[in-house]
Amino acid sequence: MRWLALLKTGVVVLAGSLLVADMPAEDIAARARRLHSNAIMLDTHVDTPQRMLFEKFDLAHRDPEGHLDIPRMREGGLNAVFMSIWAPSSVNGARGVKRSLDLIDAVREQVRLHPHDLALATTAEEVRRAHAQGKIAVLLGLEGGHLIDDDLGVLRSYAALGVRYLTLTHSSNNDWADSSTDKPAHDGLTDFGKAVVREMNRLGVLVDISHVSDKTFYDALETSRAPLIASHSSCRALCNVARNMSDDMIRALAKKGGVIQINYNIGFLSQEYADARRGPTAEEFAAKSKALEKKYGEDEARIIRENERLSQQYRAAGKLPQVSWEKIVEHMDHVVKLVGADHVGLGSDFDGAVMPQGMEDCSKLPRLTEALLRKGYSESDIRKILGENLLRVMAEAERVSREMHVVPGN
Repeated sequence: MRWLALLKTGVVVLAGSLLVADMPAEDIAARARRLHSNAIMLDTHVDTPQRMLFEKFDLAHRDPEGHLDIPRMREGGLNAVFMSIWAPSSVNGARGVKRSLDLIDAVREQVRLHPHDLALATTAEEVRRAHAQGKIAVLLGLEGGHLIDDDLGVLRSYAALGVRYLTLTHSSNNDWADSSTDKPAHDGLTDFGKAVVREMNRLGVLVDISHVSDKTFYDALETSRAPLIASHSSCRALCNVARNMSDDMIRALAKKGGVIQINYNIGFLSQEYADARRGPTAEEFAAKSKALEKKYGEDEARIIRENERLSQQYRAAGKLPQVSWEKIVEHMDHVVKLVGADHVGLGSDFDGAVMPQGMEDCSKLPRLTEALLRKGYSESDIRKILGENLLRVMAEAERVSREMHVVPGN
């Protein structure tokens, strides 16, 4: 009669999963804390390397600014993170390669300086090993195909240094791929762009389609032998901006085994906010943002923090709408309802975007786990969303890479 006792307590067991609809609030919170504390939580996009390079920021330092450092990662249970190696589309050619190498060096130096907290990881197994050792796994993702300088040899060099994804474009087209926020120039991927994707498959580097045009996405999907990721994109059905993915794109991504990592940027989460940014205050806001760019030059991390303060001021004054962290959960839930829990994860854009209210930094991440548990998600599905989905895609890309290295007849 154990089932009767469980029913009397309001807890129901169904198909081996514990449902939480009638559990006391404190029990749900405690269960969420336990789940969050032992799961692998993997974020596929943070822009903190900009701070390391331009501000000599030390990750071990708890900082009153920004979104991410080791103390707050520990508090938030963030134990695996792709550091974004990024430069604006205008920083290209040899200068873009130099900037990328400097950013990679800055990240690797932080790992060297803090070996008790950080471990460089290049495979799914190395992420798991770091987690087992109580360390934060640090991975490298290159944001913007312009940074390979149209040279597959440069791509191979990045891979040798540990880069494990390449975002095919940033905000502008490059010489071989169209961006979602630029006028089409190539009708998607050029022949060289397809060669880039094939070489990424061979190297075990994930093909990242955040920022790309819809046509570039479908070209990459057709070309790649491995699943694709969107390292920091949200759902166009909930916020209709070009940077987000349509339902058809999400279905196609999932059909090939890929995963969309939800971006926390309020301009990609909230239609109301995105519309307001195009409204009467847009010109005023844009002028102030331009002044910040002129003042701080190439220190993009500082510009982003100042823009976040500006957005907060406008929201407090009622000139822009407030956006709650719960919007992140809405986007995750949309993907799950569309294609299942195997194809969604987290790509915050910490230190690279304006965060929603209640997700001011990475210490607030446990809220996501508790919210999913309260919505009735199983613990296994929550683990997938927090990191296991991305690790599965990494492992599959590694398998494809090994397969492509096999010499026929041997």
